[in-house]
Amino acid sequence: MKKEKSKPKKKRDPIPESFDSLEEAAEFWDTHDSADYEDIMVDVEFEVDIKRHIYFVPVAQSIFGRVREKARSQGVSTETMVNLLLQQQAQ
Repeated sequence: MKKEKSKPKKKRDPIPESFDSLEEAAEFWDTHDSADYEDIMVDVEFEVDIKRHIYFVPVAQSIFGRVREKARSQGVSTETMVNLLLQQQAQ
């Protein structure tokens, strides 16, 4: 029976104890392969209950531009402004 050779362990950077921001975490994982850390990962179970649905509706460019400007002037996102306007019209 042949004895299998074990692969030499690849030198890897330690995973930081914590990240100061999502950007810092993203930068770490953009430059590191999670497969190199499989030996220290643990299985987790969780349930996801997604109740929000997002629908995509084509909007004329000129209308979108006016809604975007209105949103900016009121300090809200374009998505929020679209939902507010639709809610007002749907009543």
